[in-house]
Amino acid sequence: MNQPIQSRNEPCQIALEWRENGGQISLQGVDLSACDLTMVDLAGANLNQANLSRTVLTGANLTGAQLRGADLSLAVLQDALLEKAHLEQADLTGANLHQTNLIQANLTGADFRLADLREAMLLGATLANADFWAARLNGANFKGCDLTGVNFAGAIMAEVLMAGATLVGAKNLSGVNFKRATLTRAVLTKVNLAGAFLGDSFLNEAEMSEVNLGGAYLAHARLVQANLTQANLAGAFLARAKLNKANLSGANLRGAILTGANLFEADLAGASLDGAHLAGATMPDGTQV
Repeated sequence: MNQPIQSRNEPCQIALEWRENGGQISLQGVDLSACDLTMVDLAGANLNQANLSRTVLTGANLTGAQLRGADLSLAVLQDALLEKAHLEQADLTGANLHQTNLIQANLTGADFRLADLREAMLLGATLANADFWAARLNGANFKGCDLTGVNFAGAIMAEVLMAGATLVGAKNLSGVNFKRATLTRAVLTKVNLAGAFLGDSFLNEAEMSEVNLGGAYLAHARLVQANLTQANLAGAFLARAKLNKANLSGANLRGAILTGANLFEADLAGASLDGAHLAGATMPDGTQV
């Protein structure tokens, strides 16, 4: 049974020696702000509601730790292990999570505004209603994640990995930078990506029925076998995009730029191509315009 800390005189030292002292002391609600806890072993520790603001946790082991409602604002968590940790409603605003392991962590409602999550590992993490406003997500791995209700307003998402992720209900993706992102087999049904930058992105076999890609930039994007039924692609820039075997039935392609695009064996039944630019495009029957 966890025992509460009897003295608060040296909380940083207590945390540093937590493992060697048996790992039974509760750190719930403890003020560890600005402590240097580099490489500390707090795996499984109870840090619920703890104050870890500006704390240095580089390379720390927080696997399975309880951090519900903890204040980790401006904390340094680079290369830290947070696999299967509980961070529900935690405050991580401005935190450094570069290359941090958050695999299968529970991040429900966590606040990542302005945080640095470049190349972070979030495979299988629970992220419902998390806030990534203006966060740096370059190269972060969200493979297979449920991103329902997540706020991505102003986030930088170049080269992000979201293969198999569910983005239905994700907020504020219009105008987001998804350059060279991997969204293979991702579920984007009815998602608003108007004006988004998806140049060189991978969207093969993605579920994108009724998605809004109006005015989006998709040059050189791979959309092989993607489901784009009833999608809005009006005014989208799809030069040299690969749309082989894509389902574009009922799609709105009015004014879209499809120069050099590959539409071989694509389904264009009921699609509107009024004003579309098709110079050099390969059509469904293999003919070139």
